[in-house]
Amino acid sequence: MGTPLPPQLARADSRPGSSGLFLLAVRAMFTLALVSVGMGLASPADTVGWFGLNRELVFCALLGVALLVISLDIFIPRKSLGTISGTFFGLLVGFLFAYGMSLIVNMVADVVRTDPDSVTVNAIRMAIGVICCYLSVSFVLQTKDDVRFVIPYVEFAKQSKGVKPLVLDTSVIIDGRIADISETRIIETEMIVPRFVLLELQAIADSGDKLKRTRGRRGLDMLNKLQTSENVDIQILDVEVMRSSTDAGVDELLIDLAMELGGKVVTNDYNLNKIAQLRGVTVININDLANALKPVVLPGEAMSIKVIKPGEEVGQGVGYLEDGTMVVVEGGREHIGRTIGLSVTSVLQTSAGRMIFGRAEGAGGGEGDERNKPR
Repeated sequence: MGTPLPPQLARADSRPGSSGLFLLAVRAMFTLALVSVGMGLASPADTVGWFGLNRELVFCALLGVALLVISLDIFIPRKSLGTISGTFFGLLVGFLFAYGMSLIVNMVADVVRTDPDSVTVNAIRMAIGVICCYLSVSFVLQTKDDVRFVIPYVEFAKQSKGVKPLVLDTSVIIDGRIADISETRIIETEMIVPRFVLLELQAIADSGDKLKRTRGRRGLDMLNKLQTSENVDIQILDVEVMRSSTDAGVDELLIDLAMELGGKVVTNDYNLNKIAQLRGVTVININDLANALKPVVLPGEAMSIKVIKPGEEVGQGVGYLEDGTMVVVEGGREHIGRTIGLSVTSVLQTSAGRMIFGRAEGAGGGEGDERNKPR
């Protein structure tokens, strides 16, 4: 049996949303309007109308057309605003060209003494109009990335306004520190949790491995905590990311989604951090944030530390601060299990975190102290 989602997450993931209901209403009104127009143009069965068709035949034909259009709309779930804008702009240019060509056709008809309103001339004008519209739309869609340089006020690229949303990674949700950070009210940006991240969390929570199962359930609890918090705005986003690769992993989908939304990826995954930076996506790494918030310790300062284990070198002891920073104490091996005072000699910042080197009070400096100073 799979791990059930928390009630808040289940509601957020399953409710249809007002936009979906409005879209259903629009499709219903479109079908009624199209059928009504056709029924108005048609005639009863005993008379001949505009098209010489009876009402029943027109009703069935236009109902089929409406269902076909709606089916095409449903089977193309991801629309591109740039494509729609390009099509509209191409049609506008095509109509202008068609109008100019129709004037030329009328002039030619006058020269050859042909009626401009004849069926042949009208057919030529319609054919020219269709050709101009097609060529214009095709040209704009194929060169839409270059049109913006020719016409500055035409912009097909998506422009993000306001603050950028934060797209949460699976690892940062399981970590849980993002929930504590949000309680400080320092985050005013909307947080986005894609559906595929939620599914990955549930898959981890259903894992046969006990450690993974515990981590997955912790992630669902943290997500529930975020959604019930009044200090953060979080949204479970059900989206399909545009991507050519069908076997793309969650990390790749996260980066693609962040690029589409113009947002930032929040993670503590080192590999995802590097890949996102290579693709030009802004990353907020919780580990980097935690390191930046650690108190600054300068050489010469005095501090207290509990020595809990021996160090690698002779006479060394090792302790840890509350934030997890390792403290190497020269002359601290004989004080294991006790809290002692020390004087800071140096601080080393590495990719794994920060290390503090110090000398226990009353311990003399020697070769060991000099040897363990970072160069």
